Amino acid sequence: MTTEVDSPASPAAGAAAVARRSRRRTHAVLVHTVQAAVLVVLLGGWQLLVQGDQHAIVLYGLPSGIFDRLRSWVTEGTALGSLGSQIWTTIEEALIGFAIGTVLGIVCGIALGRIRFLSEVFGPFIKVLNAIPRIVLGSVFVLAFGLGLESKILLVIVLVFFGVFFNAFQGTREVDRTFIANASILGASRWQVTRQVVLPSAFTWIIASLHVSFGFALIGAIVGEFLGGYAGLGVLIKNAQGTFDASGVWAAMVIMGVVALIAEWLITRLERRLLRWRPAQLSGPDL
Repeated sequence: MTTEVDSPASPAAGAAAVARRSRRRTHAVLVHTVQAAVLVVLLGGWQLLVQGDQHAIVLYGLPSGIFDRLRSWVTEGTALGSLGSQIWTTIEEALIGFAIGTVLGIVCGIALGRIRFLSEVFGPFIKVLNAIPRIVLGSVFVLAFGLGLESKILLVIVLVFFGVFFNAFQGTREVDRTFIANASILGASRWQVTRQVVLPSAFTWIIASLHVSFGFALIGAIVGEFLGGYAGLGVLIKNAQGTFDASGVWAAMVIMGVVALIAEWLITRLERRLLRWRPAQLSGPDL
């Protein structure tokens, strides 16, 4: 009986799955084609509008000049050393600061979200610190800790911490109180409620903050290097600016963009793996 019912439906289900995969592939091809067309139009228009005007070339650079600068950095190195070492210096600062800032933001956000007394005591201090311009803190860190990695990592930590903290704090506050009450009635301790109910519920908020926070981590590393450093993409940008090398500035920014895209892809993969339990979301743009 079961075989008779299921067997006619199996070919139809298989055909539907093949059709869905085909539509997804077609849609992906269309999206990538339009993206490539937009990029060609932008770069081509930039090249056509600026070339021939030496003053504009000095100010805005050229796509061809950016490509030449990237090629020379790859083949010949930069004035500071190999391009790989400059990229790694910035990534190292960003990754260390991102990891520390994320952990601190999660721990502090959940702690203040769960314990009202801590929120009342430290809330005003956190708001004041968040209001301080980061560029000022970067200058303070460079003066206090020198031109090495420490000052850049501290600036990255500050930039990452607040984004993760406020999401973790709000995510903790948004947990359904019925779940917490039911867990307490069943005999769960406060730590068990936090670990097994609050943290999973707030995890969506926390993961969402990581997409923005890694961008802030890169910004913090670059700004810290720009304020004072021996190596890194920020120093490359600073040197290019000092010599009116617009192509060098844009080339470093292109490298930053590539690093950010790779990090975004990795965070998205992590999000999908950790949040498999979520219901399927409505279809929409994947930003």
